[in-house]
Amino acid sequence: MNMDLIRDLFARDRYAAHSGIELVSVAPGQATARMVIQPCHLNGFGTVQGGAIFTLADFAFAAASNAQGQAAVAINVSISFMTAARTGTLTANARELSKNSKTGAYTVDIVDDQGRMVAVFQGLVFRKRETVEEMMALVTQAAQQQQ
Repeated sequence: MNMDLIRDLFARDRYAAHSGIELVSVAPGQATARMVIQPCHLNGFGTVQGGAIFTLADFAFAAASNAQGQAAVAINVSISFMTAARTGTLTANARELSKNSKTGAYTVDIVDDQGRMVAVFQGLVFRKRETVEEMMALVTQAAQQQQ
């Protein structure tokens, strides 16, 4: 699989960019993403909002599962929060646990700058018939038709 194509796909993710999430590395079945904690990520208690952590984990999960080349979409996910984070950088490390022609199981560890486990995310994807490249072409075509 062409990893430049995967990087291009995830560079298109406006929500992740808006959230300050960066794709650090990607390879088939694995990905690393990070997010520098900003005031907009904090909840009323001054800790990183669960939705911000979930978004970081989900982004790494999507990159790892789509790096196989076949389009993959989430069908079930869960997250467990271990400790609060307030400052610094959060890093999400996604890895594939198993895959077959229809599904794939992944886990994502979210750690802080000190290596403390902030959260653990688990996800299951459905593998579509289309490749990532075919899906990107369909999205580009639809966007051109809307103009």
